[in-house]
Amino acid sequence: MRILIAEDDLTSRVMLAAVLRSQGHEVLETADGAAAWDELQKPDAPALAVLDWMMPRMDGLEVVRRVRQRSATRPFYLIMLTTRADTPDIIAGLDAGADDYLVKPFDPGELRARLEVGRRMIELQLALTAKLAELGQAVEEIKTLSGILPICAGCKRIRDDSGYWQQVEIYVRDHSEAEFSHGLCPTCVERLYPDLPAADPE
Repeated sequence: MRILIAEDDLTSRVMLAAVLRSQGHEVLETADGAAAWDELQKPDAPALAVLDWMMPRMDGLEVVRRVRQRSATRPFYLIMLTTRADTPDIIAGLDAGADDYLVKPFDPGELRARLEVGRRMIELQLALTAKLAELGQAVEEIKTLSGILPICAGCKRIRDDSGYWQQVEIYVRDHSEAEFSHGLCPTCVERLYPDLPAADPE
């Protein structure tokens, strides 16, 4: 999985990247929050990011806020990685929009487990987004007739929403997926062609 890391301390960044790569991930490294924000705005940005809190130019908390404020159809799973372990700090990080919070120094096994949770969440959100898109397309394609239709008692034309009177088959065709095949019922055959012998019922 592609993971973005934002860490201004070179030693910490190298160590974190090495741990992630050893776990089979593809890692994109940034050294400050502004660079991380630039990467997260790209169409091919990693969906999962591990962000240090205290960084130059833009801290991790501001990166999280900007990602959450941006209207995007794709999901992001954001993990705050910091030495700030006090409960108020954890609450502040989660309130800003972080999905998870990991305190330095981190345990590689715990990091792996939390990343796995993030991967599952992203896959679930992507699947849900795809299903919603399919549903929206289906709703857009389906046309249904409902409610009371004003129909002329004489010619049987139907008045549309614009006030125009249309033949029944035209109205139904425009408001549904139905298609018509024209023919004559026995009553009309007898009325229009009285000289024809009546068809034997099968």
